[in-house]
Amino acid sequence: MIDLLHQRRSVPSRLLSDPGPDAEQIQTILSSAVRVPDHGRLAPWRFIRIRGDARQALGEALATRRREIEPNAASAVIEKDAERFNHTPVIIAVIGCLVPGHKIPEQEQLLSGGAVCFAMLQAAHCLGFGAQWLTGWAAYDPIITGLLGLTDHERVLGFIHIGTARQPAPDRDRPDPLERLVDWSPK
Repeated sequence: MIDLLHQRRSVPSRLLSDPGPDAEQIQTILSSAVRVPDHGRLAPWRFIRIRGDARQALGEALATRRREIEPNAASAVIEKDAERFNHTPVIIAVIGCLVPGHKIPEQEQLLSGGAVCFAMLQAAHCLGFGAQWLTGWAAYDPIITGLLGLTDHERVLGFIHIGTARQPAPDRDRPDPLERLVDWSPK
């Protein structure tokens, strides 16, 4: 299992295509994701699946919004937004559902949601899929998050793109973890 984990890498969404995970595989990915640490058992996250024609509709909404906030945007920028969700067969938006004022700090709630995103990447990899965790400007735009149905206490933590890699995922240099490790000792 460690060897499999050491092989995991993000596959750029533009390199993902059909087939994507079926309903049973999505269930497996999400079942793995909800096993993350969750102080207080708040489950401060939920999921929005984006697939089929919804991918194009969301991309068109991004392009429209881009024109509103940046009227002089280059056509290539508009086109990139319009196509942002069309490369990958399935995108799962992970939504952080913060519980303000709870004894569990919001930071811990967000960290649990981040762990959900990463657990989804690992589960997709274990099932033989490529995946990428993206946010981008749309994750923070109030019009787009409203379109997705988010409330005031919710945040897009990531758009998890899942599909079949059309080519091997590129690797990148990784830091030597031991160079980043220090031992603490009392003075």
